[in-house]
Amino acid sequence: MNTWPTTKIGDVCTRIAMGPFGSNIKVENFVQKGVPVLNGSNLVGYILKEDNFNYVTEQKAEELKNSVAYRGDIVVTHRGTLGQIVYIPSESKYDKYVISQSQFLLRVNPEKADCRFVTYFFHSAYGQYLLLSNASQVGVPALARPTSTFKSLEIPLPPLKIQKQIAEFMCLLDAKIQLNTKINRNLEQQAQIEFDKLCSSEQSTTWIKGTAEHFFEINIGKTPPRKEPQWFSSNSSDVTWVSISDMGTCGMYVLDSSEYLTKEAVEKFNIKVVPAGSVLLSFKLTVGRVAIADSSLTTNEAIAHFKYTNPALREFLFLYLKNYNYQTLGSTSSIATAVNSKMIKALPFTLPDKESLEKFHNTCSSMFDEIRLLQHENLRLANLRDTLLPKLMSGEIDVSEVEV
Repeated sequence: MNTWPTTKIGDVCTRIAMGPFGSNIKVENFVQKGVPVLNGSNLVGYILKEDNFNYVTEQKAEELKNSVAYRGDIVVTHRGTLGQIVYIPSESKYDKYVISQSQFLLRVNPEKADCRFVTYFFHSAYGQYLLLSNASQVGVPALARPTSTFKSLEIPLPPLKIQKQIAEFMCLLDAKIQLNTKINRNLEQQAQIEFDKLCSSEQSTTWIKGTAEHFFEINIGKTPPRKEPQWFSSNSSDVTWVSISDMGTCGMYVLDSSEYLTKEAVEKFNIKVVPAGSVLLSFKLTVGRVAIADSSLTTNEAIAHFKYTNPALREFLFLYLKNYNYQTLGSTSSIATAVNSKMIKALPFTLPDKESLEKFHNTCSSMFDEIRLLQHENLRLANLRDTLLPKLMSGEIDVSEVEV
């Protein structure tokens, strides 16, 4: 086992800079295209995510040049969702990005450190501990004196060649995860095209109309008393308990959750257990998130469960709920709070004739099944990555001995 020497971050970085003051970048500065401005959703995971940007003009970016990050730079959240840290890859869509007022950027000397290695290190348990060791939870979570504190952190730093080997291995796992995710998006888009074709067909005028509760058994989740922490768990062997937040990150299928309930809680509070295959719909606060239960689970009270007996309904129900205009259930100003369980059960629903439904199912079921398989593969790859990460970082495992 190797024990790497420790080095202060400040000794291997060539630049560190805070994001702009809020007064220097406002909503009225945003334009349709130009230099992208980063937000929290871009800092999920290890590599910069590039699917949700606002933009400013080149002129505005020049005004904010001290807060502009480039390929190879590392971006860290210092206020809000702490613990976020990503690097900007060499193949990024843009050559520069304006960071937000809640972020700071770091540039390492490429002759001393690999930006990918540094990023992966701070995702390890020890790295997160260091990163959050100076956090304040009073009010909005924030790091005190973020840049000076960060520069003083000491991390184990192997020779540059080893850093690059570790980074390449971790990137290989992440690249496969990203490829699977891209395939899944494409498959869902194909299913959406088939759904649009089905709904625009001449036969759709003769479909059976009714309410959702006429066609499905609909139940609502429940939350045990939060003041009684004994009902909640972080142990994945307990009962999966899904929140709206989980539905925002899970993909088409819910494979896991960020929090669990004890079996005693489920029994004591008569919490509905959702059968595998049921379709979940969020209807409070964030309305309209849709996912499929991969296995039996429970949810909080902001999520409705649609249970069906005909397997051919899975794809149609998922896409119907995904495409429904929930603004029609309440005013646009109060939709987040106006929708209730009675409205969900009374949701207008149109069911295709048996022949059309079977044909649609035969076309799309393989797409849904493939999405599920790739989500499971991504979960295994992520678990492998997270298990190996601290062992590789510490030198406990020689990266040359690891095979994927």
